[in-house]
Amino acid sequence: MKKTFAYKSLAVAVALSIATTSCDPGDFGDMNVSPNNPSTPNTAGFFTSALRNFGTMTTEMVPSLYTQHFGDVTYIEDSRYKTINFNFSGYYTGPLIAYQTIIDLNTNADTKTTAAANGSNNNQIAIARIAKAYTYMWMTDRWGDIPYSQALKGKANFSPAYDTQQSIYTDLFNELKQAQAQFDGGATVKGDIILSGNATRWKKFANTLRMIMALRLSKVDPTKGKAEFAAAMADGPLASNADNVKYGYLSEANNEHPLYNNYITTNRKDFAVSNTFINYLVKTKDPRITAMADPNIEQKYVGVPYGVFPPTWKAQDVSLAASAIRQQNSTANIVTYAQVLFSQAEAAKLGWISGDPKAYYESAIKASMEQWLGAAATATAVSDFLQQPDVAYDDSKALQQIATQKWVALFYQGNEAWAEWRRTGYPALTPPANALNPSKQIPHRMAYPVTEQTLNKVNYDKAIASQGADTQDTRVWWDKK
Repeated sequence: MKKTFAYKSLAVAVALSIATTSCDPGDFGDMNVSPNNPSTPNTAGFFTSALRNFGTMTTEMVPSLYTQHFGDVTYIEDSRYKTINFNFSGYYTGPLIAYQTIIDLNTNADTKTTAAANGSNNNQIAIARIAKAYTYMWMTDRWGDIPYSQALKGKANFSPAYDTQQSIYTDLFNELKQAQAQFDGGATVKGDIILSGNATRWKKFANTLRMIMALRLSKVDPTKGKAEFAAAMADGPLASNADNVKYGYLSEANNEHPLYNNYITTNRKDFAVSNTFINYLVKTKDPRITAMADPNIEQKYVGVPYGVFPPTWKAQDVSLAASAIRQQNSTANIVTYAQVLFSQAEAAKLGWISGDPKAYYESAIKASMEQWLGAAATATAVSDFLQQPDVAYDDSKALQQIATQKWVALFYQGNEAWAEWRRTGYPALTPPANALNPSKQIPHRMAYPVTEQTLNKVNYDKAIASQGADTQDTRVWWDKK
């Protein structure tokens, strides 16, 4: 029997992407022209559909539970690591194939002219390449080795091999460099719901991703990391909070913020800010607490006990996420200027770049406070916070301080916060005593979808033979002690 697989045919994706054409109601000359086979590819629709995944990727709750930004309120399972296997198929059949189709349509001589109706060919390709690279980075940081070079081939390859994370990173550096240099100043890309086709902002996004990826190499390949970091800085990352890349949810049910859906639409209130996070904010007298969490019914900041079972509290007893970040049309942070500055602080401390790590560190905290608090982040508020005992810069423990304050700044950017915790080991997080996974430890990766063991068994077996056991404890390539 012919085997099917999750990596769908490019032909299917193309067929679904083609927009219908209009005709003059008084002109019957097109009556025999199939509306399902028009001449103009609707790449704008592809972009909009695929880029919606940016919101899902940044607000997914599981990695925010791993980093103890959040905890469970009623069903104490996710914060005890019950789920081992996570599915990645939807990213191949959804956004990744869409980005690849956009690239192909704007490259193919038979379709590039009509595709250009949605923006210049080069600009569409550049944005698709950056978005595709970001998606692959997000995926490999979760699973480690994944199908990459042989993926998205459709019926030409239903069983793609797994590439090592090291080789994926090497290629992603090149993709992001080339893509940010590909913009040609031509027509603005239609359908871009992230940065409205702004080439300058997409370039900054790409260069920021390169900086983030370069720091991932701090322990496994510092020589390459240093070179890639310097190159990304030279090309220009985010330069202010105005450059922050966000996903904007809408005031309508089909695209509402997931916390609004959980707290208001379904009235479940499954997640609250964890006591690990709240206690640290209270200890350091961090004014950002008001923008990250709401007081409980007694008007006190009380984090939900992390991973404690059985629960002895109700949602009203603990601090839910702050109202400002869980409105129906709230935004979600994808990458921020504070991340850039924290990265530069660490790079300066490592000797990768020139500059004062203390100045970068304090600028990063200031940028984060302005990002979260707006006008309330006065010079006095920032100064007072920087003088707190656990916050005031100490060169002897600079890397710990930088990583811990970065953990705070990355609140509700779960996947990125989880990656940084794994790489640095800071802050020191304690798993719940009654964790449900075999090792009882905080996961260091997500296990592959169980379907890989049957639908792509040969390549799955090769991947685990190379990377290690398909468990939550096997560390990805850059995650070294």
